[in-house]
Amino acid sequence: MDVVIAGGHGQIALRLSTLLTGQGHTVRSIVRNPDHVDDVAATGASPVVADLETISAADLAGHLTGADAVVFAAGAGPDSGVARKETVDRDGATLLADAAAAAGVRRYLLVSSPGVDAEPDPERGEVWAAYIRAKKAAEDAIRADTRLDATILRPGKLTNDPGTGRVTLAPPPVEYGEVTRDDSAAAVAALLVAPGTAGTTLELRSGETELGDAVTALG
Repeated sequence: MDVVIAGGHGQIALRLSTLLTGQGHTVRSIVRNPDHVDDVAATGASPVVADLETISAADLAGHLTGADAVVFAAGAGPDSGVARKETVDRDGATLLADAAAAAGVRRYLLVSSPGVDAEPDPERGEVWAAYIRAKKAAEDAIRADTRLDATILRPGKLTNDPGTGRVTLAPPPVEYGEVTRDDSAAAVAALLVAPGTAGTTLELRSGETELGDAVTALG
């Protein structure tokens, strides 16, 4: 499988590209910052320098030629303001969808966030609210896009603990909780090769079920 990851220097994305290349897949990872190229290359992926906030869908499609699947794992980051939640977390996801459609790539996996089905807590501030609303808008757009075979994954509170390979993976609602970045990356890798999960929105938490069994149970 040939996979393109948008947001290739993120913590889940770096783990994902390491997993996929280790499984024999070809990976291209899109990064905005040229300083991140070496980190991406160390995972076995081929770095692609492109800025999702400025590139056109047509030019981005050129970087997706020949791909079997795309993953949106990009994010504006915790220190960004309201505007970049919209231009990266929302608009970046839809830009990748448009580029994928132009390149003839149907399989799309969106890494989203828990909590998007409820109004954001105002006590957490306007930036958090903008983040949740941007993720919700991205989900709605991707879910409605008939050009795609899309899976939406909502990992819980992310930790850097070692992965256990045991998870809870199910449609919402699922109680809020933690999940490791290792297990989140492994879940993305497993879902990419599970076409029966297209059209689903899934919550991911640490749990008791082996990841492979959890994916198989989804049908």
